[in-house]
Amino acid sequence: MAFQNPSDEVRRNLLTEARNIAVVGLSNKPDRTSYMVTQAMQNAGYRIIPVNPVIAGETVLGEKVFASLTEIDEPIDIVNVFRRSEEVMPVAEDAVKVKPKAFWLQQGIFNEQAAELVQQNGITAIMDKCIKVDHALLRPER
Repeated sequence: MAFQNPSDEVRRNLLTEARNIAVVGLSNKPDRTSYMVTQAMQNAGYRIIPVNPVIAGETVLGEKVFASLTEIDEPIDIVNVFRRSEEVMPVAEDAVKVKPKAFWLQQGIFNEQAAELVQQNGITAIMDKCIKVDHALLRPER
């Protein structure tokens, strides 16, 4: 059966209930999409937890950057992924270990194997959806 994203209502509820968003692939360059989208989510009141092994230990948007999801020692509500589709599976495997409520692949990112893995482990999978756009359109109660 082909993958289908959760309904608008499910995504709205996820965005309403979420507090912490781990952003895998967040760039430290303000002109990058990952930076702009993440900054908008931070400005909307979410706690951002940057994940990028290349810049681990640095600070981006006022938050310490972690090398991987498994290094984060606090609950993660949403894992938001800015990685190429073919690079998503290891991130999904780490997500299964940290048990977020949702595994959110940004617009243009698809990986059905990764979506299936997280869903089998009770994690909501979302693909090819910009979290910032959904936040603007769905207007979660925050």
